Amino acid sequence: MEAARRKLRDYRPVEIPFEKGMIAAAVAVILHDGDEGLEALFIHRAVRAGDTWSGQIAFPGGRRDPGDVDLLATAIRETGEEVGVDLSGAERLGVLDDLYPRTPVLPPVVVRPFVLALTSRPRIVVSAEVQDAFWVSFRALQASGVLGEIVVDHPGIPRRVLPAYRLGDHTIWGMSERILTPLISLVS
Repeated sequence: MEAARRKLRDYRPVEIPFEKGMIAAAVAVILHDGDEGLEALFIHRAVRAGDTWSGQIAFPGGRRDPGDVDLLATAIRETGEEVGVDLSGAERLGVLDDLYPRTPVLPPVVVRPFVLALTSRPRIVVSAEVQDAFWVSFRALQASGVLGEIVVDHPGIPRRVLPAYRLGDHTIWGMSERILTPLISLVS
């Protein structure tokens, strides 16, 4: 954790300027020192009609509410709502680059990833928005054959081949992969 702490403290994230019509959102990249080293918490989003990211593996998070004082508050609130974890006392390690979906049919959302550390694994209580939550070590993510590709088909958009982590039944791709890969490179 100390290496992650040091490298994230010195990291200067790229912020995307918000324009009219954009949706602000935040995710919590929650880290913990586990038996195999650094671990991150992921959620398996429930399959729900109208949810653009339905059924995907993601970090806890979501859209900013009018009552959120800032995007960190959004990440903390959403994590509490989705997995029942109170991050108000978590150590804030840093912020990663803002990002947005590359698929034109997706909402114009800008996501800010906050990296937070916990001293122990908290009790997880998933909400109706979440099918499951699980921890994955960076060691497992860096194992041979885990990072590969996925073919993505969206109606009205040409087929694309994107990077993806495959861990058993779970595939981490899209914006989650675009957060995870630079983070692993930064802290490893």
